[in-house]
Amino acid sequence: MQTVSLAEYKGKKNVVLYFYPRDGTPGCTMVATEFSDHEDQLTKYDCVVFGISRDDCMTHAAFRDQHGLSIALLSDMEGDTCRKYGVIQEKEHEDGVRRKVLVRSTFVVDKKGIIRHVVYGISGRHHALEIIDVVKGLRG
Repeated sequence: MQTVSLAEYKGKKNVVLYFYPRDGTPGCTMVATEFSDHEDQLTKYDCVVFGISRDDCMTHAAFRDQHGLSIALLSDMEGDTCRKYGVIQEKEHEDGVRRKVLVRSTFVVDKKGIIRHVVYGISGRHHALEIIDVVKGLRG
């Protein structure tokens, strides 16, 4: 329940921002679990991971505890950060109605504060390993 700013990590850490729709859904749980399972490898490459959704902090705490997650989960209840990163997008559903949804996405920000890699529409399995490969390639 603390405010996090990317500026705190500039010059010190690479940052992975993982945006996801909701705590507890199967795909979101799988990716969050994988990031937690591989957190030691990411730390080895001077990297910190933040999962971000519009759920509140209490929901995040229950999700973290239920699944043994070690990555930090951030709440963006108003959606300001989600909008800035373009992860809230309009999608047409089976009923033909268009709705705004949060698209599961990952951003890799280097130590200089530059976004170096973006993936929209993450499907799940092995995503953390793909991001580790990206982070391995960052220098400085």
